Amino acid sequence: MRRKFLVLLETGLILAGLLLGFAAWKVQSSVDQPLTLAQEQLLQVPAGSTPTGVFNRMQADGELQGAFWLRVYWRFNLKGQPLHSGEYRMTPGMTVRDLLGVWQRGEVVQYSLTLVEGWNFRQVRAALAKQEKLQQTLAGLSDEQVMEKLGHAGVFPEGRFFPDTYKYVRGMTDAELLGQAYSRLEDVLAKEWGARDPQAPYAQPYQALIMASLVEKETGVPQERAQIAGVFVRRLASGMLLQTDPTVIYGMGEHYNGKLTRADLREPTAYNTYVISGLPPTPIAMVGREAIHAALNPARGSSLYFVARGDGSHVFSDDLDEHNNAVREYQLKRRADYRSSPAPAPAPTTDPAATPDAAPADDAEPSAQ
Repeated sequence: MRRKFLVLLETGLILAGLLLGFAAWKVQSSVDQPLTLAQEQLLQVPAGSTPTGVFNRMQADGELQGAFWLRVYWRFNLKGQPLHSGEYRMTPGMTVRDLLGVWQRGEVVQYSLTLVEGWNFRQVRAALAKQEKLQQTLAGLSDEQVMEKLGHAGVFPEGRFFPDTYKYVRGMTDAELLGQAYSRLEDVLAKEWGARDPQAPYAQPYQALIMASLVEKETGVPQERAQIAGVFVRRLASGMLLQTDPTVIYGMGEHYNGKLTRADLREPTAYNTYVISGLPPTPIAMVGREAIHAALNPARGSSLYFVARGDGSHVFSDDLDEHNNAVREYQLKRRADYRSSPAPAPAPTTDPAATPDAAPADDAEPSAQ
């Protein structure tokens, strides 16, 4: 009887060993199998997915075999390993083991969106809406509702987001990306405020942000930003109007058709700095770090005017006579060139309200302080 028991026990152990060996072989072969792919594909892993669900789906799609054995492998080797949601790139020749390594490292496919200096909030929302991989949650909301959704109820959105390139993964929401841009602007503004020129004439950072938006819209030449900020600061200090065209254009909203006329410069809006004194009530665009730094560290000097040369740079003048000479040399000459040439000249920059000679005709190209 005892001998029979030992024989049965030995047989059972042998069978168990064979089963374990078979299971180990099946697990190993399942993990080392190449994925069945004819070309590169993206594997989507929605939030809340489990390895079991993903393995079953891939087997149903014919991309692998042995989903059961792969679940066994995960349970005994990767238990507790999170499966990050997003998209994973699968390429021909990749094995299941390679895919598991990508999962372990969380190497989800990333996309990017660049928010550009000088954009207004309408342009930001349009760019977000074009991102097919972003989960769209802001469509149909007013600007006020968007700010409420971001947790900043009552904050005017213009200029409150930092222009930069932002990375995101499939399934991330447009509100999450916009929230990152909001926080980034707050961080940059706080750091630049802490390093500002002690003589900078702002009672609070928001005023500097408004000034930075004017600087951002007036020039793309890096070395001129502080000079232009200096002109604006000196004009404010002397009680002069800022007279900068970008504020007029912003105040016109969708009524702006690409041209400014004398009537536009006289039209009172909350943003028309040919009419209002001081800064406009809010920023008029997104601003980069350089524009913020320039606004908080304006260049010292005596210039009160500037006019565009036509190549992106400006001529700065200390008094009206000097400025009028620069206007005649650059702006008026370019207007004549514009009328005689099939190719339009770049928009000039001057102070049309300061002198009748510089005032644009009703069909003139845009001009700005």
